[in-house]
Amino acid sequence: MKTDELREKYLAFFETKGCVRRPSDVLIPRDDKTVLFTPAGMNQFKNQFLGIGPIEFTRATTSQMCLRTGDISNVGVTAYHHTFFEMLGNFSFGDYFKKEAIHWAWEFLTSKKWLGLDSERLSVTVYLDDDEAYGIWHDEVKIPAARITRCDESENFWPASAPSQGPDGVCGPCSEIYYLPPGSEKTVEIWNLVFTQFNRVGPPPNNLQPLPKKNIDTGMGLERCASTLQGVLSNFEIDILKPMCVAAGNALGLKYDYAATHGRACRRIADHVRACTFAIHEGALPGSDKENYIVRLLLRRAALEGYLLGKHDPFLHTLVPAIVTGMKAAYPEISKTVESVSNVIREEEQQFLTIVDRGMPKFQKLADKAKSSGAVFSGEAAFDLHQTDGFLIELTESLAAQAGLSVDRAAFDRCKKEHEAKSGSGAFANSVMAGGPIDSLRKQGGTTFLGYESTAATDCKIVGIIFAGELVAEFASVGHGEPIGIALDKTPFYGESGGQVGDVGTLTANGIEFDVIDTQKDGDLWLHIGTLKRGKLSVGQTVTATVNAQRRSGIRRAHSATHILHHALRQTLGDQATQRGSKVDQDTFRFDFTHGQPVSETELQTIETEINARIAEGSPVTTRLLPIDEARKLGAMALFGEKYPDNVRVVSMGDWSIELCGGTHLTNSGQVGFCKIVAEEPVAKGVRRISAVTGAKALDRVRQTELLVKELCVALKAPADELSRRIAALQDELRDAKRELAKHASQAAAGAVDTLIANAETIGGVRVITYLAENVTRDAIREMIDTLRDKAAPAAVLIGAVIDGKVSLTAAVTKDLIARGLSAGDCVKLAAKQVGGGGGGRPDMAEAGGKDPSKLVDALKAGAEYFRSKLG
Repeated sequence: MKTDELREKYLAFFETKGCVRRPSDVLIPRDDKTVLFTPAGMNQFKNQFLGIGPIEFTRATTSQMCLRTGDISNVGVTAYHHTFFEMLGNFSFGDYFKKEAIHWAWEFLTSKKWLGLDSERLSVTVYLDDDEAYGIWHDEVKIPAARITRCDESENFWPASAPSQGPDGVCGPCSEIYYLPPGSEKTVEIWNLVFTQFNRVGPPPNNLQPLPKKNIDTGMGLERCASTLQGVLSNFEIDILKPMCVAAGNALGLKYDYAATHGRACRRIADHVRACTFAIHEGALPGSDKENYIVRLLLRRAALEGYLLGKHDPFLHTLVPAIVTGMKAAYPEISKTVESVSNVIREEEQQFLTIVDRGMPKFQKLADKAKSSGAVFSGEAAFDLHQTDGFLIELTESLAAQAGLSVDRAAFDRCKKEHEAKSGSGAFANSVMAGGPIDSLRKQGGTTFLGYESTAATDCKIVGIIFAGELVAEFASVGHGEPIGIALDKTPFYGESGGQVGDVGTLTANGIEFDVIDTQKDGDLWLHIGTLKRGKLSVGQTVTATVNAQRRSGIRRAHSATHILHHALRQTLGDQATQRGSKVDQDTFRFDFTHGQPVSETELQTIETEINARIAEGSPVTTRLLPIDEARKLGAMALFGEKYPDNVRVVSMGDWSIELCGGTHLTNSGQVGFCKIVAEEPVAKGVRRISAVTGAKALDRVRQTELLVKELCVALKAPADELSRRIAALQDELRDAKRELAKHASQAAAGAVDTLIANAETIGGVRVITYLAENVTRDAIREMIDTLRDKAAPAAVLIGAVIDGKVSLTAAVTKDLIARGLSAGDCVKLAAKQVGGGGGGRPDMAEAGGKDPSKLVDALKAGAEYFRSKLG
C-alpha cells in the first residue's frame, strides 16, 4: 500500500466513526509559545483537551506534520527515527473512550476492507494496573494473554512516570500496538493509544483523581506504518522517502543503497532537507535562535555529511524538487515555493562551506592540542569556535569525534550561558500571554471583536484584570509604573496580529480613565495593555472603549497598501514574489517577500507606478467571510505557515487582488491617497523587504525631497534638471585635484627619502627611520616605504601622517630583520596605542589608524623605541 493511500484510508476510516477530518496544523505554531515546532497530533487540540473555549466537535482525526529533534543523533542510523514525520491521529474530547478506541484500532488494522494485517502478528501492551484496557483486548478483541504485556509507568503512561514523578495535571495510561514483520524477530510499535482519564494532584498515594470528561489521544506514525505495509526494513525505504535518499546519493555522486557505508549519510541528508523544506516554506530562515536555529542546525548537519564524503560544493538545494515530488500529494502548497526554498538552502550551505574552510585550520590546531593533553576537546575552545568562527557546537562535536575526541559539552554550555545577555525587560504581553492568567480568562469565554464596524463601543464589561502576572479583582493604583492588562467581553480595539499593530485609545467610565497603549490577542481573547490615569477598575464594571480613530485610519491606509504592493510585486517580479511577513503601522509599513536578488531601480519604479495607478482607479475594497476551501478555490492568497480558521475573512480589491486577511481595511483603494516606496533591502537569505509610507507621511516624504532639491540648487547654482550633471562635474574636478595632490606628494616624498637616509639613526648596522609626513596620500607613503627599504637596507621604518583628519601609521622592516625578531605588526600596534587606535599586518609591513592626531609624535617615538629595544 502506497503511503498516500495509507494516509487517506486512515482519515476516511475515522470519518466513518463520526470523527471530523481536520487539516494538519502548521509546522511552526507561532501562537503557541511552549513549542518551536508542532511535536504531535494533539497539539492543535490543546484547548479542546483543556476545556478552553467553545468545542465545535468532540471527535476528530488528522494527519499532522511534526518535527522533533530530541533524537537527532539517531536519524539515519536506526530504521525509524526522523526529525520531520507525519502522525496519524484520532481524538475524543469527552466523547468515546477506551472501548471504542481499542476496537476501532483493531478493526482498521485487521479488516480486509482497510489494512488487512495478519492479527496473529499483532501484540499489545497495557499499563500495569489498567485492567479495563486488558479486559477489552483479551475478552472482547480476543487477543491471547501471551500477546498482552503489562508495563510500568515509565513505558505505558503519559506523561512517562507521571504517577510517581509528575508533573501534576492531566495524564493517563497508554496501550501500544506492535507488529511482527514477516522474516523478522523484532516487533515494531505502530500505534499508541493514550487514555487521558486522570488529573494528577501531588505525590502518591491516591494522587490520580478521575477526570469528569475522559479523552482519547492516539498516534500512529505514518512512515512507520507504511514501512510495515510495504514490507521494507526501514521507514527510509518506503515509496515517498527512498527517492529522496536516492536523490541525496545522486547529488553526492554516489549510488544509494541502504546497506552502503554512505547510506546513513544519505538518509540523514534526505531527512534534514525534508524538514527544512517544510520549515522554510512556512517562513523559517537559517538563524541564531528558536526555530531558525533548528533550521540552520539541520542544514549544516546535512551539509557536514556531504563535506565528510568529499562534497565541498553546495548540493542540498538540488534535493528540494525530490522532496516536493514525494510530499505534494498531501501538501500541494509546497510546490509553490520550490525556487525560494532552494535559494535559501543554497545560500546557507555556501555560508557553511565558507565557515568550514576558514575555520578548519584553527580547529585542527585545537584538536592537536587536545590530543597532546588527553582525549577531550575543551568546552572553552569549542565555544570560541562557535562564537568567533561560526562553528555550531554540533559541527565541532562531529569533527572532534572523527578525530577520536570528545567535547566537554558542560563547559561549552557554561561559557555560552555566561556570554548570553539575559534580557529581563520583555514586553508586558510576553510575561502573561503564554499561560497562567490568560488560560484562566479564556476558560470564561473570548472577546467579541467589533472593530470592523466601529472604533468605539459602550457597555464593554471588564472580565479580567492582570497585574504583575496575576489576575486581580480590582485595581486602583493611579500612576503605576508597570502596565496592566484589561480583558473585555467585547471591544472595537484591534489586537496585534497578521502584521498589523494593536490599536491604542482609552477605556472610560464615570470617574475612570484608562490609557490603552497597546492591544494584544491570544486566540479569541483580547488584552488591552496600558495605565490607569484616574479612578478604580473592577471586574464586572462596564466601560466605553474608544480607539484612536486618526491612528486607525492611517493603519487602514497602510494595510490596504500592502495588498496593492503584493499585487504589484507579483505582476512585476513574477508569482514567486510571495509574502513572507509584514509590519503595518500608522501610514507606514514594511513588506517582506521572496526574491533571490535586489530589486532594480527600474523595477522599483514600475512597482511604485502600478501601486499608485491602482490607488488612482479607486477600486472597491470588499470583505467576505467564507469557508477556507471556498476562499482558496476563488484564488485567495494566504501567507504560508499562517494558521487560519475554518471560516476566513477574504479581502478583495477590484478584480486584481484577493487575499485572506483579518486586518482592518479601507472601502476603496483610492482612500490610500498616495504611496511612496522609501527603501528596498535584504532581510534574510532569499527574502527582500520593501518599506513604504502612505497618506500624509507619503506627502511629507515628497516635500522633504523637494526641499532638499531646492537647497542643492542654491548651493550648486544649478537648476534641478542640471543637478546630476553639475555634481558629476564637481566629482571630476575633485578627482583631478586629488590626482594632482598625489603627484606633488609623491615628488615631495621622493625628495625626502635621501634626507631621511642621510639623517637616519644607525643601530647595529640597521637604519632606524621615523618620519612625520604632511600633505601625503596613503599611496605616497607606501611608495616612500618601498623606496626606503630598497635604498637603505637593512632598515626599520615607521611613517606617520594625518589623512582626512585621522591618524595613519605605516611600519615596515626589510625581510632580513624578521629573523632578528623585528615585526612591523608589533611596532605599529605599540605606536597606535599612543593615538587611541589599533591595527596590524604582516611581519614585514603593517598599518594602523588612530583617533588623536595630537599624539602622533609620541606614537613615532614609541615605534622608534620598539626598534631600538629589538636591535640593541
